[in-house]
Amino acid sequence: MHPYRKKLFAELSGILPARLVFCFRFCFRFCFRFCFLFCFLFCLLPSAGVYAQITSYSQEQKDPAEEEAKNIEVKERKSYIKGLKGTDSLSISRVVTASMLVPGYAQAYNRQYWKIPALYAGGAALIYGGARSNALYRQTGKERYLSQSKYCYAGAGLFYLAGLIDGLTNYKTPKGVIVPVKATFYSAFLPGLGQAYNGDYWKIPLIYGGFAFWAYWLDINAMQYNRFRNAYNIEDARAKGDTEQTSEFEGRLSLESIRSYRDSYRRQRDYAVLYLALWYAVNIVDATVFAQLSNFDVSENLSFNISPALIPLNLYAQGEPAIGFNLKIGLK
Repeated sequence: MHPYRKKLFAELSGILPARLVFCFRFCFRFCFRFCFLFCFLFCLLPSAGVYAQITSYSQEQKDPAEEEAKNIEVKERKSYIKGLKGTDSLSISRVVTASMLVPGYAQAYNRQYWKIPALYAGGAALIYGGARSNALYRQTGKERYLSQSKYCYAGAGLFYLAGLIDGLTNYKTPKGVIVPVKATFYSAFLPGLGQAYNGDYWKIPLIYGGFAFWAYWLDINAMQYNRFRNAYNIEDARAKGDTEQTSEFEGRLSLESIRSYRDSYRRQRDYAVLYLALWYAVNIVDATVFAQLSNFDVSENLSFNISPALIPLNLYAQGEPAIGFNLKIGLK
């Protein structure tokens, strides 16, 4: 009981009879609970009813386009499951996308189930080997464990990439027809593979020559950047009196010259990364475009002829026939 009410009832007990105080307390509690119940029934419940009406009205007024988009999304999700069951066909791009998210999906779609355990077992073994070698490197500090860890992780990545390429290769397409989507994914997964798929084998040395050149340019500039960055840090700390160590350029280059060289090599390094990305994009675009062009008919059955001609007038026109050109396109 609230201290104020307790004090009030104690004062009333000294003035009024005990039975009257009891009745007064009972009526007070009854009125308090009745008022609370009244507020709940006539305030909260109608509000809930109004909220329910608004919600139902908003559901009735939903945008049909939004509902249709949701239905399409649900159908697309179900189509992935139906594709595994063989009751629905999926496009090559959707199969590859699903395989990127769930390795082995393409193998299941192509009904090559025996490849899935090998794919997961090989990837899991390499990941475990990399984690184990990394733990040993932390314990012992030996560089060979660090190298083993890197090789294992790289091998796991190659397993993943091999699964994507295998699923893409075994996707059934019409024989003798170059599918541009396949060429795109081939070049995206392994540069030059799309050109091999198109039959443009002579482009492969050019593609890898470009990658080698820009990778070499990146390595040279990264090495020089690290060299001048370390020299700048040493000379800057020496100028502030924090160290007595000297760099290889002490007495030959000023601090400002070292900083200028450092910024220049860093800029060239960043450009090399950008050129590598652009060359990778060029490799994909080249494979896609030439795959599209390979499906055009450029045989002798196509004809295009322009010759002078007299253009006759219709029955109701007046004057002489006009002189013009006659254009003939033959599709045999």
